[in-house]
Amino acid sequence: MPDALETVEAAAGGSFVAGVALPIRFAGLTQEWAAVRQGCGLLDARFRGLLRVAGGDHETFLQGMLTNDVVHLNAGQGVYAALLTIQGRIVADLFALRLAEEMWLDLPAARVDVVRETLDRYIIADDVELLPAEATAPLIAFEGPEATAVVSALIGGPVPTTAFAHLPADIDGVTFRIAAMSHGGAPGYVFYGSPSAAAALWERGRAAGAEPVGMEALDILRLEAGIPWYGRDMDDETLISEVGIESAISYRKGCYLGQEVVERVASRGQVQRKLVGLVCEGEAVPAVPIDLVDAGKDVGRITSAAWSPACKAVIALGYVRRGYWEPGATVAISTPDGRAAHVVPLPFVNPSRAPTP
Repeated sequence: MPDALETVEAAAGGSFVAGVALPIRFAGLTQEWAAVRQGCGLLDARFRGLLRVAGGDHETFLQGMLTNDVVHLNAGQGVYAALLTIQGRIVADLFALRLAEEMWLDLPAARVDVVRETLDRYIIADDVELLPAEATAPLIAFEGPEATAVVSALIGGPVPTTAFAHLPADIDGVTFRIAAMSHGGAPGYVFYGSPSAAAALWERGRAAGAEPVGMEALDILRLEAGIPWYGRDMDDETLISEVGIESAISYRKGCYLGQEVVERVASRGQVQRKLVGLVCEGEAVPAVPIDLVDAGKDVGRITSAAWSPACKAVIALGYVRRGYWEPGATVAISTPDGRAAHVVPLPFVNPSRAPTP
């Protein structure tokens, strides 16, 4: 049975894929894309999950587990990071948000249980507690050049502006935590709180001028911004050094799980493939994943692709072998017509300068 948030989203024209409680589309891809590029988009943030970590040793414990420096964060600050295996492969990428007595890990919803189990295995004599997060979750996200004004009007006060900064705010007596974070590359904010408050918050956001945006449009937006998604462009077989998410890594913090592999790759450049941006010839979006070839030889694979209203072309993220990393390199997509794909710098689009459709 649909919950309250799904009900208000459906009443606003949201369509859903069977078995997935997230809106796929509302008014149409171009209109939803334009809402984020030119105004303020309203997104269901439940494709993300939350893991709360507390206890007297939680900071030092996470410092030894995550790729970025979290022990020096002050309350109200945050950072992009990842949890790796000892072999340097990605368990999940995440946002770590520092609160006064605990750390919140915002990560792909499908990876919450895996991350919890991974962290739990390494808690030996540490005073660390993995708290249940059912009462607090990512609820709604606002993205676009007008997001700051919309969110400020909603909470009746200033909003955090530094990346990953967060603060509490009340709306009609209901307390939320607001974090300055983006999932599509534009200025954005995520509201955390009780799931029971999500539907009312969504309706308040829409009344304030934010336009509903589904997951299909968000997929286009994050591709234009060159943002890889876990489960699509990286998984537990991917080395973090192959994805190019350097902002998730601190090379000065000291030891953490998987650090030896990360440092070895950084010093010796030993990865054999790398995630790159590709502009594909033709207008048909290839079904992904799909192989890339050159002269009959397998040289990589496209992991995500979409038609970009900003680029007016099919854009993609994909892995290519060493020798095809530089912008201008050309490979062929293993479709019947063997159309070409050209390596280009990321991001495809600077969200602050995105053209109109």
